[in-house]
Amino acid sequence: MPNLTTKPGFLLLEFSDIRELQILHFFLFLTVYLTAVTGNLLIIIAVALDHRLHTPMYFFLLNLAILDLGSISVTVPKAMANSLMNNRSISYPACVAQVFFLFFLGGSDFAILTIMAHDRYVAICNPLQYETIMHQGACIQMAISAWITGMLYGILNTGGTFAISFCSNVVNQFFCEVPQILKLSCSDIYLVEVGIIIFSFSLGVGCFIFIIVTYIQIFGTVLRIPSVQGQKKALSTCLPHLAVVSLLVFSGIFAYVRPRTHSSSELNVLFAIIYVILPPLLNPFIYSMRNKEIKTALMKLSNFWHLSKIINGKLFLQK
Repeated sequence: MPNLTTKPGFLLLEFSDIRELQILHFFLFLTVYLTAVTGNLLIIIAVALDHRLHTPMYFFLLNLAILDLGSISVTVPKAMANSLMNNRSISYPACVAQVFFLFFLGGSDFAILTIMAHDRYVAICNPLQYETIMHQGACIQMAISAWITGMLYGILNTGGTFAISFCSNVVNQFFCEVPQILKLSCSDIYLVEVGIIIFSFSLGVGCFIFIIVTYIQIFGTVLRIPSVQGQKKALSTCLPHLAVVSLLVFSGIFAYVRPRTHSSSELNVLFAIIYVILPPLLNPFIYSMRNKEIKTALMKLSNFWHLSKIINGKLFLQK
């Protein structure tokens, strides 16, 4: 078969060939996207404007919200546009960009979550040295290292994926998903696929083991805290983070660590939604529901907006 690498682009999976269902998919994705964007923007604004949240934990949460905002914006708007315009196509550069940013933002996301586990470990297990270890310069350096790690991760995976030749341009997914793209290859992709799997697995497992070991030590320290109130306060800062890590890890396992033979398009789409859309959508709710300081900051922000509307309304009436 001919090499289709030089073709204008790829054809993505249609949710339906019925126009009414395409419009329905557009509005469903629009609702999910606006909810995720609003939730993450509220976290970003609350942390940026409330000086009481200018601490290492919330600095990393700010980075996490920015990454989640970016990751859901990589795939969902294009899927919405295709459903609205009754179009399946995506250009070759746009597909490359999707793959790069998915790996870049996903890798950075997991690196930030790993750093957040270290931050909780120092805060609970070594509180007297917390300000010395987690000072502003160290936090900035760790955040930059997480973003750089994600960028290198994205470059390596994107370069390995698109170094191969393609014999088809029909991607069995609503975005440019690497496993589906590799199926289009007409060259020997064994080494490329094995390399991507080994690198991703090593990076992910290394971070996950670090997080698990860290939380074993954290829970051991929490159980030795004499007061029940102190235990609850310590756990209240750890449980949201642990829930977010679990959501990201298990959604990734659902998506990639499963047999790909004879898998239906509907099942592929379901698993893709689980690991691409759910984490950015649920992360703001997980942190805001379990964190009193975030709740307080959001309430203050809401009250400020309400007060400003009343003042602006009175000034308008006076005019």
